Amino acid sequence: MYDASQQFASDNYSGICPEAWAAMAEANQGHARAYGDDEWTARAADRFRQIFETDCEVFFAFNGTAANSLALASLCQSYHSVICSEAAHVETDECGAPEFFSNGSKLLVAQSPDGKLTTEAVRAIATKRQDIHFPKPRVVTLTQATEVGTVYRPDEVRAIADVCRELGLHLHMDGARFANACAFLGCTPAEMTWKAGVDVLCFGGTKNGMAVGEAIIFFNKALAEDFDYRCKQAGQLASKMRFLSAPWVGLLADDAWLRHARHANHCAQTLAARVADIPGVELMSPVEANGVFLQMPDAALEALQARGWRFYTFIGGSARFMCSWDTDLARVEALADDIRRVMDVEK
Repeated sequence: MYDASQQFASDNYSGICPEAWAAMAEANQGHARAYGDDEWTARAADRFRQIFETDCEVFFAFNGTAANSLALASLCQSYHSVICSEAAHVETDECGAPEFFSNGSKLLVAQSPDGKLTTEAVRAIATKRQDIHFPKPRVVTLTQATEVGTVYRPDEVRAIADVCRELGLHLHMDGARFANACAFLGCTPAEMTWKAGVDVLCFGGTKNGMAVGEAIIFFNKALAEDFDYRCKQAGQLASKMRFLSAPWVGLLADDAWLRHARHANHCAQTLAARVADIPGVELMSPVEANGVFLQMPDAALEALQARGWRFYTFIGGSARFMCSWDTDLARVEALADDIRRVMDVEK
């Protein structure tokens, strides 16, 4: 049965933002060259270079799994390994795609209670073994914002990057919610990435108001060699590429991407504030992006679902509520009120 009500299970539930929709409509006029040799793709890539204040190589993929997996595969050989948080999206939600596209590069996971890697964890894993029987560490990947809603500060990224340089490792950033992290920190995209030592960023568009589409941005251009061939081989080279790149032109214009992320973050902060005083409801992670993670009794969660709310139970058993670019604050208030009601029943 069709249900158009706003839900909080995922920011993938939302529709297309007007800026991306309008750019798609404008691109849908007449004919344009195929496979990325069109003006829209060139404009989108140039806009990324302006936003990041540097000359970088830009590629477009359909989804985040492909973007992350192909980017990581370009940074290592099959006998290498990738260091990540135990909660990293590449570890928990990509069905082994990073290992598949790299022909076997192993993910080495570190404990990270707040979802974030530390310099100590990176160094410990990277230096744990040096023998030929163990996959050689080659890449560190950071999820920004993390899968538990926390955000790496630029100094944290820079400290990890320093360890990477010392140990001969590349640094990749999975930025499915990069816009939300930027909105929270109030710093520039450049300060969060290449100025802090990031080699490659996967910038998420889908969760920020696009229908599909992620951008893979190589700040270290030498690492982008033959990446276009990887995209083609993996089925990520769109024949009508303008419809993958044009929405970026709309989203990046006039900082729409940042405005939408700020709104989603504000909705999450509002939800957290509205339930903070409810006995038995525990906030599991700081609300730094667009997600709210709540620990509640199972009976209360079931009661919420019976009232029609959709959400996921997530890492550590908490309930995850994600806000989107188009989340209505009235809907946030309604959810908070229902959380209060079901918890009153639990008393």
